[in-house]
Amino acid sequence: MRSFVLALTAFFTASVYAQSVPAAVYSDPPADAAHPAGMTVLHVPSHGVLINGLVYQPSGAGAHPTLIICHGLPGNEKNLDLAQAVRRAGWNAVTFNYRGSWGSPGVYRFAQNLEDARAVLAYLRDPANARRLGIDTKRIAMAGHSMGGWVTALTAAQDHELIGAVLVSAADMGAIGRQPRQRIVALMDDDKEALAGVTAESMADEVIENAKAFGFANTVSGLTQTPLLVLSADDGLAPETDALVKAIAANGGQKVTSIHVKTDHGWSDHRILLESTIIDWLAGLK
Repeated sequence: MRSFVLALTAFFTASVYAQSVPAAVYSDPPADAAHPAGMTVLHVPSHGVLINGLVYQPSGAGAHPTLIICHGLPGNEKNLDLAQAVRRAGWNAVTFNYRGSWGSPGVYRFAQNLEDARAVLAYLRDPANARRLGIDTKRIAMAGHSMGGWVTALTAAQDHELIGAVLVSAADMGAIGRQPRQRIVALMDDDKEALAGVTAESMADEVIENAKAFGFANTVSGLTQTPLLVLSADDGLAPETDALVKAIAANGGQKVTSIHVKTDHGWSDHRILLESTIIDWLAGLK
């Protein structure tokens, strides 16, 4: 009897869990022979060079909503599982590499990451590119992990055509720039692989010099009317995004969803939850 009860409990638990996870996370959509899913390599002009990227395109005719995914520092976790799930949910998913990172030409600078994100947006909104890639230019959102969350926050604060923004374990580079230089150098020394033209010292000096300009505090007024999903973890960064959420609310913002999950910085043991939460949230955007 006890084994039967345990089996029954497991069955209902699995059923409830399956119902709470969007089908796009675990199931392929019907194939469309006339308009199949695909992947297109991007070469995005940004300040005299062409940075590399990809767009994961869903099946189906016509233009689709699009999520741009910004990777962190240096970008070992690129959240490509999220990109694939978002595509299965009917969205284009765009990933790209900042100048000087992961084979994109140029040298790496934090300030340039913001320029590159704006360059990607301009590229996708270009009418010719939008037609070729199936981009609904009125329905573009942005997501970023870690340092990419900082890129997303600062970009969305200035670009009010975005329909929403997602911050995943976002790192406030301004707050990092206020730490002791020796500590910043040690942090950067562990995060400079696959980056061109930098040293741990040069990276530390840039965030120190720009600590005020890089801070999340600069985004509050710009994000007040932006639908925002803020996901934090047990990685030491939650206080920074908690403060951002609180400041937006104090400024009258009522479009923020904030969720804390007991997991690591890369959401290593909560990938299904991460994908499910983001896809459900995207589905609610107008």
